Amino acid sequence: MTTHTSRATIRELIATLVQIETENPPGNERACSEFILNWFDDHDIDADTIIEPDPDRPQVGVRIGDDEPTLVLNGHIDVVPAGDRDNWSYDPYGGTVDGTRLYGRGSADMKSGVAIGMLATVRLAQAIQDGELGGSIVFHAAMGEETAEPGTKTLLDAGYDGTYGVVLEPTGMRTATAEKGLAWYEITVSGEPSHASHPDQGDNAVYNARPILDAIEEYDATVRDRTDDLLGRAYATVTEVKAGTKENVVPGTTTITVDRRFLPDEQVSAIDQEIETMLTEATVGTDVEATWRRTRTYESAAIDPASHLAAVFRRQSAAVADVPTKPWGIAASTDVRNFVNDAGMEAITWGPAELSQAHTYDEHVDLVAIEDGLEALVAASRELLGGDDV
Repeated sequence: MTTHTSRATIRELIATLVQIETENPPGNERACSEFILNWFDDHDIDADTIIEPDPDRPQVGVRIGDDEPTLVLNGHIDVVPAGDRDNWSYDPYGGTVDGTRLYGRGSADMKSGVAIGMLATVRLAQAIQDGELGGSIVFHAAMGEETAEPGTKTLLDAGYDGTYGVVLEPTGMRTATAEKGLAWYEITVSGEPSHASHPDQGDNAVYNARPILDAIEEYDATVRDRTDDLLGRAYATVTEVKAGTKENVVPGTTTITVDRRFLPDEQVSAIDQEIETMLTEATVGTDVEATWRRTRTYESAAIDPASHLAAVFRRQSAAVADVPTKPWGIAASTDVRNFVNDAGMEAITWGPAELSQAHTYDEHVDLVAIEDGLEALVAASRELLGGDDV
């Protein structure tokens, strides 16, 4: 059965999803979940509301078919805040179309991915119900990805799992079989506040932070020697330094945030120990006190680059668009870790939008690329489920 989804249909669905503001924080996915639930109902597909892990931020799960293999299409519906709207050329929640571009917060990351997942699910469901395809199809509309909340993990634990997983994040239709992990560390350096007119009565925490910053720079140089064929280098980057409460007060504390990007063969527990050792060595023989805590973690994940799932998506993507077929990994962190590490599934990160657009002002997608991506997704899904290409 050959079908095609019009660009107008794709455009309308993405625009509608973008127009439903789902900024996280604070996390307000309810309206978007309700829209998706009703949309599937309008297409005669039973969709379920999943209230875990947060009843105020429901998720949507769909399962069609009873046979194997099962393909899971995953997308998150939360988006990062739009920021200063004066920096946008278009309303960040307008879903404005200019030529072949559709603008808006979340258009690339990742409501275009959610949209093609929804449209592909409808097309594949019809083929499964008609007996044209074997296997089953599962769809996720997950909460909380932008802040490392367990939305996708909860959906998988609730039975919306399968044989294969595709996380529809923006990759320009390249097939990522590996991704870096992310750990954020908050380091607090102590001092003693005093009035700035009598600075010697205090102990300036900014000055105390100097050896810590030097140690982080040295640590970064060390971890950069760790490399992965698909992912490149590991990093330890200072991203925030905060100190002071008022112009005339000597700072009593300095807080340093470190963004640690790590590789699949690195363990978080070992990185924790590295941070502890680094701070101990940096403060030995001094009166400086430095403590740390890990505030966020995205585990790294990887599967065999030659896996059947990856090979199918590379081939079908190249057939639709001029997409490189060389094995590749993504430096960003996604919910694919929940598929690979928690559910033990073969899973990739793949989507037609461009990662370079994620979290930017004037974020946008090219509707031609999204249309091509939908066709590649359906063709790859049909191949995995045992049918002919569309």
